[in-house]
Amino acid sequence: MEKLFQQIEEHASLYQHWLLSMCNQPSISAQNIGMQEMKELVIQLLEDLGADVEEVVTAGYPIIYGQIDNGSKRTLTFYNHYDVQPPDPLAEWMSDPFKARVENGQIFARGVADNKGNIAARIAAVHAYQKVHGDLPVNVKFIIEGEEEVGSPNLKKFALENPEKLKTDAMIWEGGMRNVHDKRPHISFGVKGICFVELRVRGAAFDLHSSEGAVVENPAWRLVWALSTLKNKHEKILIDGFYDHILELTEKEKAFFQTMDYDEEHTKTHYQIDNFLTGVTGLELKERLTAAPTCTICGLEAGDTGQGAKTVLPSRAKVKIDFRIVPGQTPKMVIDLLRKHLDQHGFRDIEIEQLAGLLPFNSDSENPFVDTVINSMKEVYEEPPIIMRNLAGSSPMEKLLANTEIPAAQIGVANTGSNFHGPNENIYVDDFIKGIKATANVMRHFGDV
Repeated sequence: MEKLFQQIEEHASLYQHWLLSMCNQPSISAQNIGMQEMKELVIQLLEDLGADVEEVVTAGYPIIYGQIDNGSKRTLTFYNHYDVQPPDPLAEWMSDPFKARVENGQIFARGVADNKGNIAARIAAVHAYQKVHGDLPVNVKFIIEGEEEVGSPNLKKFALENPEKLKTDAMIWEGGMRNVHDKRPHISFGVKGICFVELRVRGAAFDLHSSEGAVVENPAWRLVWALSTLKNKHEKILIDGFYDHILELTEKEKAFFQTMDYDEEHTKTHYQIDNFLTGVTGLELKERLTAAPTCTICGLEAGDTGQGAKTVLPSRAKVKIDFRIVPGQTPKMVIDLLRKHLDQHGFRDIEIEQLAGLLPFNSDSENPFVDTVINSMKEVYEEPPIIMRNLAGSSPMEKLLANTEIPAAQIGVANTGSNFHGPNENIYVDDFIKGIKATANVMRHFGDV
């Protein structure tokens, strides 16, 4: 292990050069800017490792598939994406988002945290291992898509049509992070799912003078009444059957909450709030954040909300709601229960449109890969890891891993102040090097399992 880590440190400038080259190449999938050039750059880096590389054609941008098969008993796959978010607002960047800037031990560039830093770290880990040991301890696969930032519309089809390419014993997914304040690394083994809907209520054929509100139904009020039936002031979701199929946490998963570092006072100060919902704190807060479903009003629209007074009776009202769902729940289940709930409460006229949906995904906490990742991280970082059964947010893990028993872990090179999708996106150089070591160490130990 010492020789491997020494190799990584001695070649840190080379690996940083690879990363800066990727960051200097725009690859904005939403605008088709630089995608071809970025794809070719990634392919070249993989081919330089000796990987067999294939462009898998999709209805959108190609998925890059790379494989290094040395006949090992186990295969480890890396999932990443080579596209990034647009850099707007440009005025808030301290430097050109596509000219990577290294300053005071940090790298600033669009995509450096999400997700090019992790691509470079995984390629570097393979390179370092090859230089020290020759053969890798496991077979390695790379699945690097170009559409994660636009919802991964072709990832599920790739999985269905390419079962051999997806065949693996475990997966390192996209990326993870490290605390800025105490440098503790994060490890997570899944994500919540999401069911995002829009509810619409229709009234008169067009907006009316508000005096008509004495005799003509107001869609805005009707929508408010419907929303009031979904959740009570104690934060319980009132849709019948909503909680019925949620899988119980195992004792090992409950133990993960003990490792979580959630600075409640700092968070409240940062958000400028007095308390968390229902006064929740401690372990219950951590469990609720990562393991409980939610029902969140994301936006409401009805009538006139412009400056000044406009006495109007709106003809339309709509709301966007997201449900974060957990293992045992599905987007379809939520839609069906929501439709039944609204009908039973006298709101058959309210339309429901599903705008997005992702299944939750969680690795089996008893799978040996889980402990392999945890122990590998402990050998690299001096600080104890924060271990999460799953993240509070969602990602397309299920599109690739649904109906498989493939365990997946999220570790990476970002930090809690990386400004994902925002101006001055950044990582620390030290976190990048540590991320290379962690990836190499996971490969080493997984080959021993």
